[in-house]
Amino acid sequence: MDVQVLVHTPDPLRVLYTAARTCYSAHRPSELWEEEVPRERMERLVRQIVEAGHHSILEHVSFTFALEGLSRSCSHQLVRHRLASYSQQSQRYVKGPFPYVVPPSWQRAGEELCRRYHQAMAEMGRLYEEALAAGIPPEDARFVLPQAVTTHLAMTMNLRELMHAVGLRTCVRAQWEIRELFEAVRGAVTEIDPFLGSFLQVKCERLGYCDERESCGRYPVKGNE
Repeated sequence: MDVQVLVHTPDPLRVLYTAARTCYSAHRPSELWEEEVPRERMERLVRQIVEAGHHSILEHVSFTFALEGLSRSCSHQLVRHRLASYSQQSQRYVKGPFPYVVPPSWQRAGEELCRRYHQAMAEMGRLYEEALAAGIPPEDARFVLPQAVTTHLAMTMNLRELMHAVGLRTCVRAQWEIRELFEAVRGAVTEIDPFLGSFLQVKCERLGYCDERESCGRYPVKGNE
């Protein structure tokens, strides 16, 4: 799997600062934008606003990612985050062969079981190719493809939705592949701007408790503190 940022809102901290100041200032946003403000002051105000729970300003900053080589199983989970835009490689217009993902649990299960996993993937791949050769259209031939086959997406999320998605999906109880995906997303954002990346953390770290039915042990479940 490979994750990289293709483009993001220019000067994102100033955008957040201007949006926050607009709510409380008699000045116009265009005037606030032109102010010479030290970065430390902008960071301080934005953090105060976000920690107070006023997250709407984060929607003014967005990131577009290239997500490459994740499984269809992972992408099915990903698109449940609906406050985002996705463009995914089509199995109707793109013909195989398709690589596939081997989960670590299968690799740990022993050589024989892992061999049969690869064998099953190869058999489904051959059946897919035979279906295409027999004139079955790709949108129907793909019915035999497993969820393990890889796909590529372009994804755009604003910072508020990134904070929400990373908060959920980097929990140790999340499925391993989507956890790896959002850990990589967090790393890519942090590389661009460590301050913005600091808002992308597992939700229990932000809340100070676990709001799931069962805790991993890092924080107690809410009500059992």
